Amino acid sequence: MKSFTPKSLIALISLAISAFAIGTTEFVIVGLLPTVASDLSISVTKAGSLVSGYAAAIAIGTPIVTAMTSRLPKKGLLLSLLIIFIAGNILSSFADTYQLLLLSRILTAVAHGVFFAIAATVATEMVPKDKQAQAISIMFTGLTVATILGVPFGTLIGQQLGWRATFLAVAVLGIIGLIANSVTIEKQKNTSEKLTVSDIGKLIRNPRIILALLMTSFGFGGTFAIFTYITPILEEVSGISNENIFWMLLLYGLATTVGNIIGGKMTNQHPVKGLRFVFLFQMTALLLQIILLPNQLLSYISVLLLGLFAFMMSPGVQAYIVALAEKLVPSAKDLASALNISGFNIGITAGSALGGYALDYMNLLDTAWIGAIMVFVALILAIVNYRLDVKQKLF
Repeated sequence: MKSFTPKSLIALISLAISAFAIGTTEFVIVGLLPTVASDLSISVTKAGSLVSGYAAAIAIGTPIVTAMTSRLPKKGLLLSLLIIFIAGNILSSFADTYQLLLLSRILTAVAHGVFFAIAATVATEMVPKDKQAQAISIMFTGLTVATILGVPFGTLIGQQLGWRATFLAVAVLGIIGLIANSVTIEKQKNTSEKLTVSDIGKLIRNPRIILALLMTSFGFGGTFAIFTYITPILEEVSGISNENIFWMLLLYGLATTVGNIIGGKMTNQHPVKGLRFVFLFQMTALLLQIILLPNQLLSYISVLLLGLFAFMMSPGVQAYIVALAEKLVPSAKDLASALNISGFNIGITAGSALGGYALDYMNLLDTAWIGAIMVFVALILAIVNYRLDVKQKLF
């Protein structure tokens, strides 16, 4: 972090605080699926749609809203999005039906996606080019710390006080993030050209951008094929008690933070070059779940491995899409960042849906090899992207 000025580092930490609040609300539902399903009298698979539905809302809404708000001051936009995020979580806490809970999460999700798209751009503008992936990894550390503290403690609150109390607690986290951003983030000079929804077409018509987005989708989808249903898997396959789910989620979260930091360093110079190894490790970790999860003792190792590689790709794929857009479609850099958030959440939607299919028609452990196949596709795409970069001399 030697190349970061104290001011930029504080600002990045502020963004990480907000990312912590936002990441908690997206992933805490994973630990509460059985509780929510029981309270609302729905199946666990249907409750899983609260994860995939949230992700789908991000995927669809993020690029559209980002384009429509492209000329707004970035700091003011970030603060406005946090206010919407807070309101959405308060609404979730009062939801007494599945439909209202899903609606409130969709509202929260749109604010979530646009926030990360803009925040990623703000983070890269604070530091030298050779440290951009690391800057993004610091911001995304908040997202991964959410899996360390937000998800397990949110799950514990939900088990003890009811799942609605969890969403109220997340709203309070959002307020803390709002205050931190308002104090530490400086007004950003808006140098972006005005974007429109039609600019999305410029990006998705570019085959190189599409290859990068598909890589993101398959990579994240592999993780969420199994992670969405990790609580019932640990309970039914590994024999972990309800009380110990907290510790398993805490272990998972600690591992994701380490993995995220490693991923930022591995992908600083040429993101996709390092991503080839990240995906290979991730695929191996997913396949090992089939062997490790059925053993209660070894399941702790399995969760550690799963977490270590779950978000290791995050800084690399985000830095890569921004760098690629700067070369190929420079006027739409902010929108490219937003589209990558969409790619991330398309992967979550697909992975969660495939995992839900396994729950309904196959075996719980089938979620592991389904995820591994998705990551294998991401690995092939990373190799193709790297070779094309070398051939076209883009980096």
